[in-house]
Amino acid sequence: MPRKAYTIGTAALLAAVLAGCSGGPSEGGQANDSKPGAADATTAEAEPGRYRTLPEPCGAVGEGTLERMLPGLKQITDARKREAAYEGTSDLSYDLDRQVGCHWQAGSRDATDSLSLDFERVVSYEPEVGDDAKAGEIFTDLREEAGVPAPGAGSSTTPDDAASPSASASGADATADGKGGTAGADGAAGEDTGPASGSPEGSAGTDGTADLGPRSLEELGDEAFLDDSLGAAGTTASERTVTVVFRTSNVIVKIVYTSRPTLAGETTDGEEMQDRARELAAALAEELVG
Repeated sequence: MPRKAYTIGTAALLAAVLAGCSGGPSEGGQANDSKPGAADATTAEAEPGRYRTLPEPCGAVGEGTLERMLPGLKQITDARKREAAYEGTSDLSYDLDRQVGCHWQAGSRDATDSLSLDFERVVSYEPEVGDDAKAGEIFTDLREEAGVPAPGAGSSTTPDDAASPSASASGADATADGKGGTAGADGAAGEDTGPASGSPEGSAGTDGTADLGPRSLEELGDEAFLDDSLGAAGTTASERTVTVVFRTSNVIVKIVYTSRPTLAGETTDGEEMQDRARELAAALAEELVG
């Protein structure tokens, strides 16, 4: 009898220990099920960007566009040099799937013009930050570095543009989207008559002239901006640089278009340069979207 009682007691103790280890749903089962789920939610990676590769930059700009932006190309008499000028020069890159670029240059009787094109594919190394979001952060940094107002904050003419008589004259009749001139019934730009004749539809600055200064652009990729800078006027020709940057998903595209007139004291028309740069940007954005 004493041996039997000892056996029953041992069995009861063993059952109690096993029950304590396994536990019921209210003690630990439910908590164990929730931990893996919580861990997955914490470590789940954000969605990758749309693009995994980049276009070949030197082949991304058509011949006609190059001739409009760089008129001097057609004036190169040497066949080999002309062919090389149209082909452009690739920028050095250590990863063709991450960043590529190309630049072109040509001189004409009127000016020396150059164009550079850069593609950057952004990859986020932060699990909780997607490629698109990271690209958006980089784009914002670029816009702020250029001093371009955020969308909805209006636009501002750079001090150089405001001080330049040529810039004021070229922008007097421009509309808010950068297309200027007093348009007739056929849409052709009419004669520039100065600030007093600015188009009522134009976006006028404080001095009554249309604003062709740095600004955010709409309907170009996911977000975009334009910057226009003019070198100081003086005895030498003033170099004008128009920059258009836009983002589509996790790819950032940067266009830099520069012109230096041949004659001292002259400046290239900013409105015309902006239009050409924006047209190229729109074509590239359309090509990327497919």
